[in-house]
Amino acid sequence: MGLREEWLRHICRNTCLPTDPGARRQFLRQLVWSTTAIGLAGSTALRAQVAPRVRFVADPFALGVASGYPHPTGFTLWTRLAPAPLLPDGGMTEERVTLRCEIAHDEGFTRIEQSLEVFASPEAAHSVHVDIDGLESDRAYHYRFVVGDAVSQVARARTLPAAGSALSHFRIAFASCQNYEHGYFSAYRQMLKDAPDLVLFLGDYIYENQWGDNPIRRHIGGEANTLAGYRVRHAQYKLDADLQRMHRAGAWVFTWDDHEVDNDYANDTSENLDPQFLLRRSAAYQAYFEHLPLPRRMRPSGNEMRTYTHFDVGDLLRIYLLDDRQYRTPQPCPPQNRHGSRTLDRCDDLAQPSQTMLGSMQEDWLSGAFQQSSARWNLIGQQTILTPVDESPGPDRGVWTDGWDGYPLARQKLMDAMLDAQLRNPVIAGGDLHCAVVAKLPRETADLESPSIASEFVTTSLSADGWPQSHYERNRAENPHIKHRRSDQRGFCLLDFKSEAMDAKLQVVSDVRVKEPSFATQARYRVENGRPEPQVS
Repeated sequence: MGLREEWLRHICRNTCLPTDPGARRQFLRQLVWSTTAIGLAGSTALRAQVAPRVRFVADPFALGVASGYPHPTGFTLWTRLAPAPLLPDGGMTEERVTLRCEIAHDEGFTRIEQSLEVFASPEAAHSVHVDIDGLESDRAYHYRFVVGDAVSQVARARTLPAAGSALSHFRIAFASCQNYEHGYFSAYRQMLKDAPDLVLFLGDYIYENQWGDNPIRRHIGGEANTLAGYRVRHAQYKLDADLQRMHRAGAWVFTWDDHEVDNDYANDTSENLDPQFLLRRSAAYQAYFEHLPLPRRMRPSGNEMRTYTHFDVGDLLRIYLLDDRQYRTPQPCPPQNRHGSRTLDRCDDLAQPSQTMLGSMQEDWLSGAFQQSSARWNLIGQQTILTPVDESPGPDRGVWTDGWDGYPLARQKLMDAMLDAQLRNPVIAGGDLHCAVVAKLPRETADLESPSIASEFVTTSLSADGWPQSHYERNRAENPHIKHRRSDQRGFCLLDFKSEAMDAKLQVVSDVRVKEPSFATQARYRVENGRPEPQVS
């Protein structure tokens, strides 16, 4: 059964497909996109106060709406028109479509603040990115999209406090590694209850490939490696109801890791040394932009897309988002005849000065942003773990080459930049490991018990399988600077920044393989102002 039939079966429950193959193809071509009076079946959305110009037989907002990258006077709003979301074109024609974006003070839209006409074009899969400005700082707004007689669900976004303004607290949830096949995205139900002011997603928003045992639900198609494949994969993830609800609740910001493109890729080098890899990377970046609330300035240009950035939250917090995939040099000492990561005890290439995680331009930008920061707290969001980890029991230090341990000189540059800027209260946030880690970042990476210069929190995966806990227990003694390491539960991390302390909670799900799990707090930690080391609270 093809993608069109699969989608239509979902809509019609297999009762409205013509049996003749020729008639079926014609029916599918005419069904999704229509200017007839069929209307939007079953819609409970508020009706727009304009004459419809186009009508759909299925909800064109099936992929939901989202907001991202807030600032004191606005944020970016996103949607994608896709009445047949599991088709690469979303069931749309090649025409450009006019939408209206409305922003209101109230959920009932009786006090509309802005009403903007925007366009969805086929070149961007009929996705829409609206950079909003001119709003009041530190206040919540409601928004929706309207196209013809179809109205999206209402969602909420909040502007940031004005730069430098006094702020008593700010709460951030961060997550990574949501694998559709490995588990339900139920952790977002707890995140919704925790009501963070901002969500950071730190990589592997989708998985391009299949791996692991006994999937509870299946990716459509094989490995994503074309624009069409990445579009379908993103759309399938976006159909998850828990993910959609969390996007409607407030603004998100993002950095990517490898699975949005290809496992273990580094810059222009793929895992399997594909000579055409940059074409694949370009397609993956395009689909990534099309499905997330990224500001228009981040639109990819060819196979490049700048995502690293920073922003300030009043006088309390500066947040940095890093990209350690697009600009890094390939992992040192790779396996024979392929590229990728490995764990090893010795590799002479680790000391090569040319090795970089961020690239020189991003390093210079980050150093300058550190120097300019006057915030009480500085949160560095990146994809993996920064603190050194001894991966092998015994006298030799085992190194995992895909993380910062594989790029020790690049890590030292970042640490030196923090120290040179006398950065106040640095906190590192990471993901990728499918394991919750709480650690201090030792000043001397060769001495894991040396004084700490920053606190680090790595969230476990949202749903992706992890190594068994026994994998980490075997080298516990070799890592005295790591205070917490658990791989047996899935979830996210919640950080509550206040003037004199930052409180962290590791929020977990009892079982991501069941639809109605329970939720718990795995551990609580506190970092006090002026003391760069997490303590159990």
